[in-house]
Amino acid sequence: MARPLSILFAQSKKKGTIKAVIKMTIEEIKEKIKQDPRNEDYTKRGLLPILQISEQARILIIGQAPGKKVEESSIPFNDASGVTLREWMGIDEQMFYSDKIAIMPMDFYYPGKAKTGDLPPRPFIAKTYHQEILQLMPHIQLTILVGNYATRYYLKDVKKKNLTETVRHYQDYLPQYFPIVHPSPLNNIWQKKNPWFKETVVLKLQEEVKKALLSKED
Repeated sequence: MARPLSILFAQSKKKGTIKAVIKMTIEEIKEKIKQDPRNEDYTKRGLLPILQISEQARILIIGQAPGKKVEESSIPFNDASGVTLREWMGIDEQMFYSDKIAIMPMDFYYPGKAKTGDLPPRPFIAKTYHQEILQLMPHIQLTILVGNYATRYYLKDVKKKNLTETVRHYQDYLPQYFPIVHPSPLNNIWQKKNPWFKETVVLKLQEEVKKALLSKED
């Protein structure tokens, strides 16, 4: 059962007035997503927004969008990409699906099939809902940006000329962000062409994941 809306009061320095700031719960946000007219087709088919949010989360994964297999199970990264991502992070399924890991994709629904791979995430999802959800997770120590869409959206002007170079220079974005390529099997050729990714970046990712999970800072 969702908790009632939490109302926070902030003192306005300029006018000396009290302003009420409404902070929604995750269940309320999920209901808002379901009722969004732009998601009507999914809601009519009984499909739920796919994300994993916890107030205790230390690591946030921002991926692309659920694939068809994930849509069918409603479990984020419940596919081959998820197996690879967990290997790269150096954690097992139990930890991955625990309250220490949050998953907030760029789209909460499967956007459909393209000629190669899936259609891109719908831009309005991140713009409309991400900030509200981020407010519910005050203890995030590391945000893993998975793939081009998340990297472009969150790194904006500080990203490099392409995803490969952004990932190669992952140190530039630490300690807040860690950009990586998407763990999809479609990127296996890219991995073979860029062996440095597994040799250096994945090892550092595992270090940062371990550090974030052990962190006691709020």
